[in-house]
Amino acid sequence: MSKTLSLKMRDDVFSETEEVIGTIHTSRNAYINDALSFYNKFIKRNLVKKQLKKESGAVLESSLEALRELELIEDRLPE
Repeated sequence: MSKTLSLKMRDDVFSETEEVIGTIHTSRNAYINDALSFYNKFIKRNLVKKQLKKESGAVLESSLEALRELELIEDRLPE
């Protein structure tokens, strides 16, 4: 299924796009679809990266606390 839409592009972006699609011999429609698909994946990857960074920061302190507790236990073990 595909959707039809009207799109306004800045003149500079349009000119650059026309130059590129002429060089690679593809349609404007295919090029824009590929570009948007690529950009969507890029944005989603960055969102996941931010979320992982946030979550890893959230568990950092509890991980450090667990490490300190294990070190205390290890220090009490007879040699």
